[in-house]
Amino acid sequence: MDFKLFKEMLKKIFFIIFTAAVLACHAAPKVQPLVEGVTNIKPDEQQQLVIKEVVNLIESYNYKKIQINDSISSLILDKYINTLDKGKNYFLATDIKDFEKYRFQLDDDFKNGDLSAPFYIYNVYAKRLNEYFSYSLAQVKTKFDFNQNDTYVYDREKLPWANSAATLNDTWKKRVKYELVNLNLAGTTDQAKNIATLTKRYKDLQSQTVKVNNQDVFQYLMDAFTACIDPHTNYFNPSNAVAFNEDMSRSFEGIGARLQLENEVVKIAEVIPGGPVFKSKQLNAGDRIIAVAQADGDFVDITGWRLDVTITKIKGPKGTKVRLKVIPAGKEMSSKPVIVELVREKIILEDQSAKKKVKEVTSNGKTYKVGVISLPAFYADFKAANAGDKNYKSTTRDVRLLIDTLKNKDKVDAIIMDLRGNGGGSLVEAISLTGLFIDKGPVVQVKDLRGKIEVDEDENTGVAWDGPFGVMVDRLSASASEIFAGAIQDYGRGIIMGSQTYGKGTVQSSIDLNKLVNPGVLQRIAALVSKDRTTGTAPGSVSDIKLGQINLTMAKFYRVAGSSTQHKGVTPDVVYPSVYPMDKIGEDTEPSALPWDIIPSSSFKAVANLAAVKAGLIKNSEQRVANSLDFKFLIQDIKDLEVRDKEVSVTLNEAKLKQERDAKEAKSLARQNELRALRGLPAIKKGEKAVKQDSFDFIEDESLHVMADFMQQSGNYVMNLGSF
Repeated sequence: MDFKLFKEMLKKIFFIIFTAAVLACHAAPKVQPLVEGVTNIKPDEQQQLVIKEVVNLIESYNYKKIQINDSISSLILDKYINTLDKGKNYFLATDIKDFEKYRFQLDDDFKNGDLSAPFYIYNVYAKRLNEYFSYSLAQVKTKFDFNQNDTYVYDREKLPWANSAATLNDTWKKRVKYELVNLNLAGTTDQAKNIATLTKRYKDLQSQTVKVNNQDVFQYLMDAFTACIDPHTNYFNPSNAVAFNEDMSRSFEGIGARLQLENEVVKIAEVIPGGPVFKSKQLNAGDRIIAVAQADGDFVDITGWRLDVTITKIKGPKGTKVRLKVIPAGKEMSSKPVIVELVREKIILEDQSAKKKVKEVTSNGKTYKVGVISLPAFYADFKAANAGDKNYKSTTRDVRLLIDTLKNKDKVDAIIMDLRGNGGGSLVEAISLTGLFIDKGPVVQVKDLRGKIEVDEDENTGVAWDGPFGVMVDRLSASASEIFAGAIQDYGRGIIMGSQTYGKGTVQSSIDLNKLVNPGVLQRIAALVSKDRTTGTAPGSVSDIKLGQINLTMAKFYRVAGSSTQHKGVTPDVVYPSVYPMDKIGEDTEPSALPWDIIPSSSFKAVANLAAVKAGLIKNSEQRVANSLDFKFLIQDIKDLEVRDKEVSVTLNEAKLKQERDAKEAKSLARQNELRALRGLPAIKKGEKAVKQDSFDFIEDESLHVMADFMQQSGNYVMNLGSF
């Protein structure tokens, strides 16, 4: 959230929480019921404090002005149970009946910092998980008859909760059979090998279940809680908060490698270009890390650790040293490890930043060069910017450089901004990026919870690009993407192409809960926290207490013309069939979403009126789409998806299942070769894979043709924009 009112609100929030927290933490929570057969996970004092303060923040500052009452409590219980067991594969009807006593109790419990009920519910869930994984392991060696005409109901969501363990046992037995059938159809007819594969799969699942800690459970709960308020008020536990902020800044401090967990061992999945690992040339993808040491300290064996805990040990401030014990790829785990020493650096994630390419399109005998800028998110490294780093990472800075290259080196005739899949990000960047294409003026309006409207403007005179411009969007384009696309559309600055956007028109403020709580309370919690056995960190330090972060919905976005982007999103000028199901994805599919509304238009001057031009663009595009084999297949896919969406079961008869899959694969192969023939590519045979170079972006291709039409029909439509 980037408007002046936030500072004023933050002061009030600080005062309320500062004083409230002094009085907090004294009401003792109820005794949490124990569940036999599992290690009972319990909340800690930090989480008890967090839940109270999150309730306070939501009641005081959420845009909905909502009160956490019995109605909300009921919604939270249902959402939480659904989060844990949406498919009704674990809980029994007796469990659900037992949980009913909490239906109208959670609101009061949360205000008192009492988390015993949701943690008890999770422990019951963990018990059921363990029971069915154990049952499945016992069933793996069953000699199944794959010629029977039985079926496996994989989607039980609309069925009643199972009345007995025997009912779910039958479901899990059929799941085991289904997975064995799949292994058979995958080409492995050796039943002993398939049994070993499936046994390992279920043991791995059990192993991961054991690693779940109270931070995970708290995150499950908070996800359910905040989803009942609105879709975009979110709490992030400490590790998730770090990941969120790194994603926003497109950078982090560490060794420059992506890690994954495989057979309880951390493996390097990818080396990030330019980072310490890349520069050292001592590590490669596939190498396994078995121990970590900080600087000249002792090595700590990390085998069997959770991946997120391991990552916190390997990452660290730039300039610090870390040592790793590594088993190189291809060597046995019993091999002598290699010790690699690295100095951590700041890593810039270039592969997740803005990129450009130049495409050519021919229309009516004339060829145009079009620059396409792909933008995955609206990012900014605010930490670096606030520290005075003149080269801090940001969307606008990156795009400005790309435009300069496209304009002066590539000599393009037009530019398209590709915002497909761009879920948003920084409001400041959305405003400044818009300013690269319009002269100074309003970009977005923001209405706060008091009804006060603020107009946020681009205050920089001139533009970076004054030529023909287009924006590609889809159903996953949201938030800042919608602000940018909406402003370009309202100003008449360019053509919006694609499908209706997501409809996320709310403003969130990221609040670090540590900064809002009385330091004395943090010290008290630090003294109470027991030694962390996983990481070996000693208790007692306030710096060890991390409360996490809440992104709180505090306002709504409105376009400069007055229409909200909330719920309805942005409707493109030239509309294509949606690749994504519109009834499954989007703000209008969220039960707790805020409604669409309008406010008065801001005072802005449109660049041009493109109404007459749009009519011709739409007509030409509709004709191409109607004659396009790609779009024909897309429409068929949409219809097929609607049919599959209604299916809840699958046959366990191996011959029938093989016949169904062979038919689908044959249809897919025939379709693929039909498209390849259209593009002059050789046909591929069954089992062959198309190489990356063979891929074709038909949405982008149609957008290029729209831009060619635009240039031919509109002429030099942009007036008085100026340039940098």
